[in-house]
Amino acid sequence: MRSIDYFDRGAEIAPDRAAIVEGDEQLTFAEVQALTHKIAKAMYANGLTLQAPVALYSPNHASVMLCLLSIWRASGVWIPVNTRNAIDANVAYLNYVRCEWLFYHSSLATDVAQLKAQVPTLIHCVCLDKPLDGDPSLDAFIASGEGHPWTEQVDAFGNLNELVGIFPTGGTTGPSKGVNVTNLGWGTMLETAMRSFAVPADVKPVCLTVAPITHAAGPVATATMGLGATNVILPGFDAGAVLDAIERHKITHMYLPPTALYGLLDHPRVRETDVSSLKVFLLVGSPVSPDKLREAVGIFGPCMCQCYGQVEAPMIVTWLPQNVVAAAAAGDHPERLASCGRSTDSVRVGIMDDDGNLMPVGERGEIVVRGALVSHSYFEKPEATEEVRTFGWHHTGDVGYRDKDGFIYIVDRKKDMIITGGFNVFSAEVEAGAMELPEVRECAVIGVPDEKWGEAIRAIVVPAAGASITPEQVIAHLRKRLGGVKAPKAVEFWDAIPRTPAGKMDKKAIRAKYWGSSDRNVH
Repeated sequence: MRSIDYFDRGAEIAPDRAAIVEGDEQLTFAEVQALTHKIAKAMYANGLTLQAPVALYSPNHASVMLCLLSIWRASGVWIPVNTRNAIDANVAYLNYVRCEWLFYHSSLATDVAQLKAQVPTLIHCVCLDKPLDGDPSLDAFIASGEGHPWTEQVDAFGNLNELVGIFPTGGTTGPSKGVNVTNLGWGTMLETAMRSFAVPADVKPVCLTVAPITHAAGPVATATMGLGATNVILPGFDAGAVLDAIERHKITHMYLPPTALYGLLDHPRVRETDVSSLKVFLLVGSPVSPDKLREAVGIFGPCMCQCYGQVEAPMIVTWLPQNVVAAAAAGDHPERLASCGRSTDSVRVGIMDDDGNLMPVGERGEIVVRGALVSHSYFEKPEATEEVRTFGWHHTGDVGYRDKDGFIYIVDRKKDMIITGGFNVFSAEVEAGAMELPEVRECAVIGVPDEKWGEAIRAIVVPAAGASITPEQVIAHLRKRLGGVKAPKAVEFWDAIPRTPAGKMDKKAIRAKYWGSSDRNVH
């Protein structure tokens, strides 16, 4: 099916149910459906062509969700733009994909002026909340399409080969590549997620959308809407506001990255808030501390779950369900708290060595994926597409292993391996060991140049609020836990771990302090 068909499915389930709630305002599924037809019609009335690239640039807002659905209604191609990116990075990406349309919020007017000046293909701009600098408001734009003859272009198969979007990769090792995502791949993701997110028929689904809609929260919201879920939108993460929303709206579904979970766990009201409505509390984006996950089960109940994916194989390559997490937290296979789950029914997942051989149970190698969930290609980069598909599998760049029960464990990014004294050390393993300490809130481990060892392991630690701990204590714990080779030679305490605009640890920025401008980050 087309991406918009999943929303329409939700509208058929409950047309009068609130689809979007923001503050005291709400729109029903029927009202949202009607508005997406009007916005799509206005886009064609103002010159949209089939599969034209359309960017969204805004903080979380009800109108962003409306426009996202409308892009898909019009068979446009969604171009996510991260508001936390440097403006030069956004300019480069919009020029790369030759973006033609931009829906934006007035709070970003200064950035938008630079985008307009530096992206020559950007000729259609709409300000979501008010008229601005010659651009119509969304309301005025909708009115401009009245009377325009337009019908949706759809075939019986759901336009499987049309593009849903061109999504940027993280860009931690260079400029972002664009990932061509088709209706086939996106629909596979949504259907897999919907099966995992399902709740009993007597439960009214309500999803809290607090992470950016223009990124991971967008597909989560779309999948829950396919189940007929109300989406309550918050402008951004604030632990107190999230707890209030769960209690007030009886939230059943919620996605947060692990760092936001840690913020909730640290909030003084977390144990006083009624969170009993939660059925699916999804963690995705980076590994979570097993101890923090165990604590979360104790507070939020048997709703905690995890999945693993990436832009090229979105969101749900593996799934660690609520019952497995709850059992592990209670002591049944506690090691599974460190797993990202088992492969979903939409893909095959393998562990591969550098020669293309699939590895047996327990052996470490690169996680590779095959199936309709894997995205079509990189935008106008056939060589990069061919490289990432070596041996007939999609290569994730993540290193992991599979246990005898099929659970996948990620131990590192392939490029993050540290070679110290001739031994290979996976930084994620050292980070996980440090996170076992209750005094440690976050940890990033890198290799730094060392004349004796080649690379010496260094841990960057963010202490937990109010905690007292020394570098020597961290090193002693890791030496006992992992041995002398894997224990860091030094520990530094920082106020925060640098992160990319996508919210991932920015190890490139961390390494820059030690490696400088060197072209090689190995020693």
